[in-house]
Amino acid sequence: MNILFVGDIVGRAGRRAVRVFLNDLIKEYKVDFVIANGENAAGGFGITKKVAEELYDYGINFFTMGNHTWDNKDIFKFIDQDPNLIRPLNFPENNPGRGWQTLEINSKKVTVVNLIGQVYMQGNDSPYHKFMELYPKIKDSDLILVDFHAEATGEKMAFARAVDGMVTAVIGTHTHVQTNDAQVFPEGTAYITDAGLTGAVDSILGMKPDKMVEKMKNSLPVRYEVGTGEVKIEACLLITDPETNAVKQIMEIKKNNL
Repeated sequence: MNILFVGDIVGRAGRRAVRVFLNDLIKEYKVDFVIANGENAAGGFGITKKVAEELYDYGINFFTMGNHTWDNKDIFKFIDQDPNLIRPLNFPENNPGRGWQTLEINSKKVTVVNLIGQVYMQGNDSPYHKFMELYPKIKDSDLILVDFHAEATGEKMAFARAVDGMVTAVIGTHTHVQTNDAQVFPEGTAYITDAGLTGAVDSILGMKPDKMVEKMKNSLPVRYEVGTGEVKIEACLLITDPETNAVKQIMEIKKNNL
């Protein structure tokens, strides 16, 4: 099975990148299932039902989220009804939505789990312990895919090593910078520290550079604006053996018009 994980989609530019590039990537790599981190998809902060439906139409099959999950209040209207949208499992238990979902894809039982880190991200339960509580319920899945949304690279790596052999892949998100460390760990779990950014090329983390620079110079609050102009899509491709479900390869994907 070929699974494409699309790095954080940021605003209108990110959605345009998905529209422009995704279909060709699906054809080129014979993709069976497309997951994307959508926590920045609506104006750079959060997601709305309209935006989710737009991206479903472009070929995204499933969304994970992160620290901006609740930034756009429209999500409260549909998160409990959308079976293809999850938020971090280790959010407080009284939060709406769910932190994992199991689907059937090509006769395979595929479970997607969303976790958020604790380093520089306050108020979340331990991602490791919450995952271990969940694991007995999902361990019979053919494939288990984890979006680990975190700031610290070491935290992502430590979690992935801790669950090596238990899950199919741990894919990092949140930093909006694609890392060059796609690999398969000794016990068979595929890993990348960050899948990257889907959005404006001329940007800082998908936002207009001048606003970021202004904040650095003046140390005053600034309203960030989503970048414009040329766009790019960054993702990782996971290839598994159809017979054994073992990971055969994980690779970084980048595409733009430049």
